[in-house]
Amino acid sequence: MDRVLVDDKVRSILDSLYDGALVADMDGVVCYINPAYTRITGVTEARILGKSLEEIRPGARLPFVIKSGESRIGVIREMGDVQYIVNMTPIIWDEVVVGGISLVLEPHDIYKLTDQLNQSKRLIEKLKSHMNAMRQTRYGFDDILAVDSAAQSTKAIALKIAQKELNVLITGESGTGKELYAHAIHDASPRRNGPFLAVNCASFESTLLESELFGYEEGAFTGAKKGGKLGLFELAGGGTLFLDEIGEMDYALQAKLLRVLQEKRIRRIGGGEEIDIDVRVISATNRDLNKMVEAHTFRRDLYYRVAVFPITILPLRERRDDIDPMIDHFLNLAADKLKRSLILSDSARRLLRHYSWPGNIRELKNAIDFAANMTDDFNIEIEHLPKLIRAEGTRLHLVETKSLDQVVREAEHRAISEALFIFGDTVEGKKKASEHLGISLATLYNKMK
Repeated sequence: MDRVLVDDKVRSILDSLYDGALVADMDGVVCYINPAYTRITGVTEARILGKSLEEIRPGARLPFVIKSGESRIGVIREMGDVQYIVNMTPIIWDEVVVGGISLVLEPHDIYKLTDQLNQSKRLIEKLKSHMNAMRQTRYGFDDILAVDSAAQSTKAIALKIAQKELNVLITGESGTGKELYAHAIHDASPRRNGPFLAVNCASFESTLLESELFGYEEGAFTGAKKGGKLGLFELAGGGTLFLDEIGEMDYALQAKLLRVLQEKRIRRIGGGEEIDIDVRVISATNRDLNKMVEAHTFRRDLYYRVAVFPITILPLRERRDDIDPMIDHFLNLAADKLKRSLILSDSARRLLRHYSWPGNIRELKNAIDFAANMTDDFNIEIEHLPKLIRAEGTRLHLVETKSLDQVVREAEHRAISEALFIFGDTVEGKKKASEHLGISLATLYNKMK
């Protein structure tokens, strides 16, 4: 049985192990121990080989493992002053148990490995947290307000294309919500559980953008980090990479991006190895890439790669049915932030409806935030809106000149509303409000009417 269980090849393997090994035949007779077993337990071959474990080691577990065919893992054993940990398993040939093997580990090795494992677990959890943060898109299609029929059509097309693996080019003026659409497309795609990473191509000089996209090897250039750096194409593996303002990319770098999109492989700066990538690319620009192609400032072949499916986001002035819902949405956000009610006057809303909105949705949000912070109470009037909007309203005759009586009445209305908001609408609250306003309670009631 010795020759069957532990031939020369098996013996050579077991002799090289750092952990101790003991092999017994189907009768529980020891037929082999390796040098590490002697080192850990102090038991020599002369003392144990050819002997029954049950006789020389009362309470030994390996005979039970051989008889039952069930493994025992992590058993703590002692021999004199020596303590060790044993993993025992049956040896099975042709579905028959023919013996058993014990692997002996020193406790301090276990503690060291446990500490390393715990450190690895902490690192893994940190990396998981980082990857989860990268996966989190801030917006989905539910966040896209689309009441206008043209906007609804754009949203429906984008939702449909999100299910495909095609590269998407989103075009539109600044502030129309191109990044919002990029987030939503990823969130509704089969890649939703993968990373979503974004880079603004206008924010980096050409060589820096190249290192951001493709990464670099250690020593690739002066200032390169020790160990090198992973690029966004690698980090976005299995997910989506959003290239914002792609029209600002350097012409020479465009050629390198084209090759990556064609070959689906990248090479880090300073590296020789080509690395396979699995990334969907969504690009965005506020520039006319077709004109740039004709002017030879954007590569035609790259255009066809990034614009497999183009989506155009209309400016706000061409989707006016969306203005009112957006006004109310941003009013609610501002009210939540300021922790007070906000009411937009009819005249102010009328002006916002007719304004040209050159800055699109971003400008509308900023206008609401500005007005919310300019009013002293919860009423937003025309005078609380930004100067540019008021000036256009004057040109369009949307801002009416008020009589002195109107101005006085509106001022009284705001003062009374604010006082009642502060002191309450109860009888006691109205008494305090009238005292605060410096009028009698009867006068307050008359003005309230």
